[in-house]
Amino acid sequence: MKYIAIIILSLLSISVGAQTGSEILQKIDDNMSSDNQIIESSMTIHGKRNSRTITSITYTVGTEKSFTEYLSPAREKGTKMLKLTDKLWIYSPSTDRTIQISGHMLRQSVMGSDMSYEDAMDDRKLSEVYEANIIGEEEYDGKTVFILELKATVTDIAYYSRKMWVDKQKFIPLKEELYAKSGQLLKQFTVSEVKKFNNRWYPTKMNYKDMLKQGKGTDMNVISIKFNQDIPEYIFTKAALKQ
Repeated sequence: MKYIAIIILSLLSISVGAQTGSEILQKIDDNMSSDNQIIESSMTIHGKRNSRTITSITYTVGTEKSFTEYLSPAREKGTKMLKLTDKLWIYSPSTDRTIQISGHMLRQSVMGSDMSYEDAMDDRKLSEVYEANIIGEEEYDGKTVFILELKATVTDIAYYSRKMWVDKQKFIPLKEELYAKSGQLLKQFTVSEVKKFNNRWYPTKMNYKDMLKQGKGTDMNVISIKFNQDIPEYIFTKAALKQ
């Protein structure tokens, strides 16, 4: 009976420990997604000769609404960006004009960074637009990680496939490679710091690198983040861009 109990416990532990790619993707979404959030962050853009840091605050509701206001430096202060479903508007205080960003313009850089407007637009949960398979496990940056291969399940997506190194304990991607349908590596994303906010883990320091450009990429730092806040509805209007 003792040996039978050991065998049963061993089988149970294997069953509990085994996870599918879809389950891991859902746990990542549980960490990264919320009904709404307010993030204050900084973005350091490394140029050929020097670097510059831009701070901003972003209000997000689900995957449909997002409003960003740039706070510093003086050159960018007051610039605002509004996303409503699949539409994006930018307000520039220097010209007092609001323009809509669409079509090929979505592939342009945000503030000269390695991130495009297209990147900023897509807030959908990973599990809604990709299917995932576990292709391995290894040690990465001192942590045991799952290696996932993601394939797009929708056509309106910037990256056809992704390779992802996911912390087995915290279920946060520590590294990502983003690929075109041709197989060309387009972007790389690495995380250097993760913090816990209530019952979820969230990356707070990361580097986003356009692999088609030279340079050190763009460093992003989360200064503060608040989940499930009361956000006034008027923020997500074109009128709020000029206020």
